[in-house]
Amino acid sequence: MPGSKDRAVVMLGQRGSGKTVLLWELADRAAERGYVVATPTIVSEGMLERIVEKIQEHGSRYVGTPTQAHISGATVGAFGFSAGLEFTHEVQETKTPEFKLTMLARRLSRQGHGILILIDELQANSQEVRKLVSVYQEMVGERLDVAIVLAGLPGAVSATLNDRVLTFLNRARKVSLPPLALNDVDAFYQRAFRELGVKLSGELREQAVEATQGSPYMLQLVGHGIVTRASSDGSISDDGLRAALEFARRDFENDVCETTLATLSEQDIAFIHAMSLDKGPSAMKDVAERMSVTSDYAQKYRRRLIDAGVIESAGRGRVVFAVPYLDDYLKRPE
Repeated sequence: MPGSKDRAVVMLGQRGSGKTVLLWELADRAAERGYVVATPTIVSEGMLERIVEKIQEHGSRYVGTPTQAHISGATVGAFGFSAGLEFTHEVQETKTPEFKLTMLARRLSRQGHGILILIDELQANSQEVRKLVSVYQEMVGERLDVAIVLAGLPGAVSATLNDRVLTFLNRARKVSLPPLALNDVDAFYQRAFRELGVKLSGELREQAVEATQGSPYMLQLVGHGIVTRASSDGSISDDGLRAALEFARRDFENDVCETTLATLSEQDIAFIHAMSLDKGPSAMKDVAERMSVTSDYAQKYRRRLIDAGVIESAGRGRVVFAVPYLDDYLKRPE
C-alpha cells in the first residue's frame, strides 16, 4: 500500500550484475498492472525534468482533458493542467520540476493509477538525487500512490545512503544482486539452447556454465558466442566453444574489468595487485606486507574496495575478488 517501506527500493550490484535489465523488467511488469512508469533514467543534470516528461508521456493514456479551472465545480486536481497531463503555460514556465512531479502524482492517484520511478547509475553526492528523494518523501507523506527504485554500484549506493540529506533512503528496502547460482545458469542454457535449436553436449554445456562464474553479463556473452558459432544443424564443436568462451572473456574484461579499474585509486590497485598473487582467498597480513604498509593502513583500502563491490570478505582476516576474472586480468602482462 502507499507509504510502505517496500515502495522504496535501493538495488546494488557490480557491473554486469543485471541492474539495468532488471529495472526494465520492473518497468514492463508495472506497466502491465496499470502503473505510470518513468522508465530507467540515468542520474544526470536535468533528471527531474526528464522524469516529469516520461510520466506525462506514459500517463496521458489514462487521463482525459480536465475540466477547465474557471468552470464552477472544477476539482482542485484540474488546476494547473491545460489538457490531459500537460501543464498550463504558467505552471510550465514558473514552477519547479518537484512541484510538477507532485501535481502529476496527485492527479494520477485520484485517477487510480500509481507512479513508478526508476533510477539507474546512481551517483554519490548528486543534487538531482537529493531533490528527487526529498520530493518523493513529501509525496509519501501525502499518501500518494508512488514508488521508486534506485540502482547503482555498491560504492555509489553506500555513499548515497550515508548522505545526511537522504536519511529517508536508509529505511528503504535494500536488494543486493549476488552472482547467479550455477545450476540456475545451467537450467537457463538448457532451455534457451533447446528453443534456439542449438545442440550442446552436457560436457560442453558444463564448461560454458563454469565460464560464466555466475555473472549475468557473462551468461549473455557466452550464450551469444555459442549461438553465433553453431553450425547450420545447430551443433557446436570443441573449437567453436573454445572460441566462444575466449570471445566472451575478452569482452567481459574490456567492458567490466577495465572499467572497474578505471574508477580505482593507485593504492586501491596496489591492494588488489597484492591479492592477485594468491590462488585463493588472500590473508590481510600478506596483502599489507606485499604493499609495505601497516595493517591499519591496508584495512582502510579493504573497506573502500568492499564498499565498491570489487572484493568481499572470505572470513576473518581474508578477502577474495568479487568481480569475475579480475584477478587473472591483473596477472596478465601489459
